[in-house]
Amino acid sequence: MKIAEVRQIPAEELAERLENEVAQYDQMRLNHAISPLENPAQIKEARRTIARMKTVLSELNK
Repeated sequence: MKIAEVRQIPAEELAERLENEVAQYDQMRLNHAISPLENPAQIKEARRTIARMKTVLSELNK
């Protein structure tokens, strides 16, 4: 998800999506530890999406 897309999401919805992304990321890491994912680059992209969401949330809370 691009930063421009993240900035268009309302703060409440962004917080909910962030929780979901973190849960999916944790599950993805667990699954990858057990048996390798078909595309391990998904982990990297999920981590970056979470960082983008956290950045926008912190900007909105200032």
